[in-house]
Formats: sequence, C-alpha cells, structure tokens
Amino acid sequence: MSKLISSVSPHIGGKRTTQKIMLDVIIALMPALIASVVIFGYRSLIVTGACVISCVLSEFLFEKLCKREVTISDLSAVVTGILLAFNLPVGIPIWQAVFGSVAAIIVVKELFGGIGQNFANPAITARIIMLTAFSGTMTTWVIPESIDGVDAVSSATPLAAAAKGEKLPSYLSLFLGTHGGCIGETCAAALLLGGAYLLIRRVITFHTPLAFIGTIAVMSLICGKDVLFQLLSGGLLLGAFFMATDYATTPSSKWGKVIFGIGCGLITILIRFYGNLPEGVSFSILLMNIFTPYISRLTRNKPLTGGVKA
Repeated sequence: MSKLISSVSPHIGGKRTTQKIMLDVIIALMPALIASVVIFGYRSLIVTGACVISCVLSEFLFEKLCKREVTISDLSAVVTGILLAFNLPVGIPIWQAVFGSVAAIIVVKELFGGIGQNFANPAITARIIMLTAFSGTMTTWVIPESIDGVDAVSSATPLAAAAKGEKLPSYLSLFLGTHGGCIGETCAAALLLGGAYLLIRRVITFHTPLAFIGTIAVMSLICGKDVLFQLLSGGLLLGAFFMATDYATTPSSKWGKVIFGIGCGLITILIRFYGNLPEGVSFSILLMNIFTPYISRLTRNKPLTGGVKA
C-alpha cells in the first residue's frame, strides 16, 4: 500500500446524498413559506431571500478565502437561510437579517469545520445572537389586517398574549397561522404538512418530534395548561420537525433521539411556564445540542460480542 487515506465518518456510501436530503428539507419548508406570504405579505419572501443569499455568499466567500472546498452545492446553506428567516419577524430590518445569516454560517458553522462538524444548529444560534443584539426589532410582531397584506397592525404572539392575560387567538387561527409571530412558525397546518413529508421521505424519524411534542403535551396537562394551545403556539412545530432533527447536532441513535426530544420539551416547559420569556424552543434545542455528545455516548449501539474464551 503506497498511500494511507484517512477520512472522517461516514465511511459507507449510499444513493442519498447531502444535497438530496437538503432538497427534501427545502421542499418540506415550502408550505410554510407559502403560508407566510399569504399571512404576512411579500416581505416574508424578501426576508427569506436575503437570508438565503447571505448564507450562500458567506459560505462561498469564507471557503474561498480559507482555500477550502466550496460546498454551497450541498444546499445546506440554503436550508440554514430559510430556517433563520422562519425564526425572524417579518418586519426585521434586512441588514439585521444579513448579520444573522453571516453569524450562522461563519461563526457557528464554518469556524467549526463546516457541515457536520458544528456543535449547534446555526439558525437557532444566530436567532439567539440576534435576540441579544437586536431585542427591540426581534420582538416586534405584526399581522396583516387584510389578506393582501396592505394594512398591518402590531400584535403579540399567542404565548406573549397568554403571559399578559390578553385575549387569545382561536384554535383555528393557531392552526392556520393568522396571528403574530415569526415568519415561518405561525401556520401549524403548513408545518405539519412539511413534517409529514420529511417522515414519509425518511429524511427524519418520528422519535425526536414525538418525544418533544409529547413531553410538551404531558407537562402542559400536569401543569393545568391548555394542551392544544401550547402545541399550536410558538415555534414548537418548526423546532420539533426541522431543527431538533438536525443530523449534525442531535444524537443518531433511537434512544438518543428520544432523550434529546424529552430534554427539549422539559426545558421549553420550564421557560414557558416559569421563565421570563414566553417562548423557549430555541433555547431548549441549543442547550440540548451541548449535551448531544454525552447523550450519544450514553446511548451508542454496542457491537455484538460472542465466542468462547480460549
């Protein structure tokens, strides 16, 4: 052997490439994007486009500057851009959306080695950075008065309204998304449709979403809260199906996924019911990302052993 080749996992190839997986995720996100245009108007497309373009350009320029292989063709930067946009208010200044996109790709993803080597979800981490840096614009919600989005009024998110004791939207409004919130988190129907697509395509498994959503339901029932309201409000469905299932930052074993989902659910409940913030999905996923290596070590599959000692 003249040359020893060493590489990181995975070592077994298959027909499903990263590009194909990311394309499936993009397709699954399209119903929520369409719903955002109907609910918030065409500015949601502008914010999403700005995030996607900024993410792709950031990855391209950074990898060129560092003389690394350019990986924008795997579409992971596109997915990060869409997910970040979905976690932003529709009225966010475009330059702030660009700032968040650059932070997501360069700080969270590329500085740790690129796709598959980042320890935390780039979109979620960027959102938390933006919440810290731009708390005013990141918590200013609007909802159109008319279906064409010409008129818009300030509106609290359902969870914020519940925390203040204000009038809550109906279940139908929560299901269809006609209330204040981030661009891609309001329409439960669209997110459930996208989640079902990912499950059918076997891009994700049911373990983490079911454990995450199930924990929220059980704890809401125990705490005497409106279970359906808690499930349809905030970023739960977006987080459970699209961000808590990220391959790189979540456990790969079945029991690891279950533990991860339960942990996300418990932290979300603690923040929603007992914290100073009305929502806790992003923080819960980021915190559980930190514990992923330990969960993976605890739940890793053991190789079969056998035989008789000589």
